[in-house]
Amino acid sequence: MNERILRLYPPPNDEVKLKGLYLSHNLHELGTKETPFVYANFVSSLDGRIAVGKEEANSYIPERMTSQSDLRLLFELHAQADCLITHGGYMRELSAGRLGNVLQVGTQLDCEDLAAWRLAQWLTPQPAIIIVSASLDFPLHPSLEENHQAVYIVTGNDADPVRIRDWQDKGHRILFAGKNRQVQAASLMAILKELGYRSIYLSAGPRILDTFVRDRQLARLYCTITHQLIGGTDFHTMLPGPLLGKEGDLSMRSLYYEPGVPDGSGQFFTQFEPTP
Repeated sequence: MNERILRLYPPPNDEVKLKGLYLSHNLHELGTKETPFVYANFVSSLDGRIAVGKEEANSYIPERMTSQSDLRLLFELHAQADCLITHGGYMRELSAGRLGNVLQVGTQLDCEDLAAWRLAQWLTPQPAIIIVSASLDFPLHPSLEENHQAVYIVTGNDADPVRIRDWQDKGHRILFAGKNRQVQAASLMAILKELGYRSIYLSAGPRILDTFVRDRQLARLYCTITHQLIGGTDFHTMLPGPLLGKEGDLSMRSLYYEPGVPDGSGQFFTQFEPTP
């Protein structure tokens, strides 16, 4: 990880510190109870791969696309959230030990300072966790209870009643936000407004990003673009749905360049917002 990276846009072009770059955006101050601020973050290769693998639930980010710089900025985004939206597939992979734990702030290497930063901003010690799931078939990770995090399970109106009762019998509240078994962004946001969350970090994969974009609920998209071609026949991109219209138009707010990372190549750190 480089200590400094180059700002390409907006001008002036200059070197800036990487550490603290996304904290300076003060995302936790941009939303209100009436209009929460929803933001997402992805890492992508030049050929559009965000993950490889046949099934989305078992897909993974190739190690050569990852870097300490990207992880640091990811956790800076994480630290500013009132709540984190994840999904049942991640919970299954986490419990199986195939993915790392990103449910808590300040527990990762070289990110311990973020816990203190969060408290200094008068945020709760840890974000609430919103778990979106059509199947309701996943385990809860013990770190959620250990860190006293609020947990909400969200599914569609036609979810399996047996699984619903099973979660309710365990003392968990099930929230319904969508037709059939799929969660829809507009319905979910109505629930999160009632819960009073203002800063919402979307970390739930392409399918949830898709509904947030189509329902015009996404306020900002962060994307790390690695200067690599990944290839492969089984891969995933940022959006899995049909063609978008005007709701897919974005305007770039910033562009930063880090040379030599990852794996000797380079990467851009970008942020976009939907056009009016």
